[in-house]
Amino acid sequence: MYAAHFGLRELPFGITPDTSFFFGSPRSQEALNTLLIAARSGEGFIKITGEVGTGKTLLCRKFMATLGEDFVTAYIPNPFLEARTLMLALADELEVPLERNVDQHRLLKSIMQRLLDLARQGKRVVLCIDEAQAMPVESLEALRLLTNLETEKRKLLQIVLFGQPELNRKLELDAIRQLAQRITFHYHLGPLSPDDLDFYLAHRLRVAGYTGSRLFTPAAVKGLYRASGGIPRLVNILAHKALMLCYGEGKQQVGAAHVKGAALDTVGRKRRLWPWLAGAGALAGMAASLAWTLTR
Repeated sequence: MYAAHFGLRELPFGITPDTSFFFGSPRSQEALNTLLIAARSGEGFIKITGEVGTGKTLLCRKFMATLGEDFVTAYIPNPFLEARTLMLALADELEVPLERNVDQHRLLKSIMQRLLDLARQGKRVVLCIDEAQAMPVESLEALRLLTNLETEKRKLLQIVLFGQPELNRKLELDAIRQLAQRITFHYHLGPLSPDDLDFYLAHRLRVAGYTGSRLFTPAAVKGLYRASGGIPRLVNILAHKALMLCYGEGKQQVGAAHVKGAALDTVGRKRRLWPWLAGAGALAGMAASLAWTLTR
């Protein structure tokens, strides 16, 4: 696509959670530090919340990758599971051998035995659950019961919940108030600030191999922030499309007009009003330029 045109080894603004692109903004670094401190202190429950697109999954993967050899991690990306299926998913992550059609008692006993074996090896087990706001209440309660497993020294299992703000409302339910009381560390992951955004763009471009001068003009950066609200996923989508528009015109620097064209083409942005965008004629021209670029 445009990688060679701008001297890039790879595309810098993908939306897959690649930890090599993790940007340690003040907020994301503070969230990572909170996770690492909580994990090393042996707390039972940890909670990270954030709006859609703020980088929770990337933070989760960076956290798991940063933990040392003393930790064993389990990851459940889709927790919309009833309690028994959730336990089976945990057993699978921990490589627990199970008989076919194992009953609930033997399932829990096998998980506990595996946790005890890992503890004897000096290992700590951390279960990371993404999209935790989707978990049924009964499954959340089952997780709480799992954290009752402990030795005289520490918990056998630590659980980190990553979720949208709806998770907070779910935890306010009376049925799972005991779980909410056990969350000793929590952090809310917010969007990038206007100042962070400029560094964020430069960081991802550098990781992707860019060695040139400023690729996004100050006006383009300002437009990206206004169109995205600092949400990293939207920034990536808009920056990617702006680079395509710039490449399609054969230019070497992304300007505000390219960002405007990218915003026009992005479905997720059409819910907002953009009084800062140019007139309808200019927008149509940008859309046509984007379409021409995509067909090259």
